[in-house]
Amino acid sequence: MTTPPEAPEPPDPTEPVLCSAKGCRAEAVWALRWNNPRLHTPERRKVWAACDEHRDHLSQFLAARGFLRDVVTLEELPEDPR
Repeated sequence: MTTPPEAPEPPDPTEPVLCSAKGCRAEAVWALRWNNPRLHTPERRKVWAACDEHRDHLSQFLAARGFLRDVVTLEELPEDPR
């Protein structure tokens, strides 16, 4: 009999959110809300966090694939972003 995996720990709200750009350790300011219509239902939203420096680059990456839905500040992000 195997033990079921433990649920991941929820993020610590006191810790800063870091930019999703590879190798970037800057604090994020932006929430890039996206979904892949081939995998996700239309209302589903995944979120990448972005610092000011990487906001445009990450937005362009998602937009070029037709995935970007909107960009808001982290403060504007709903508690449950889906």
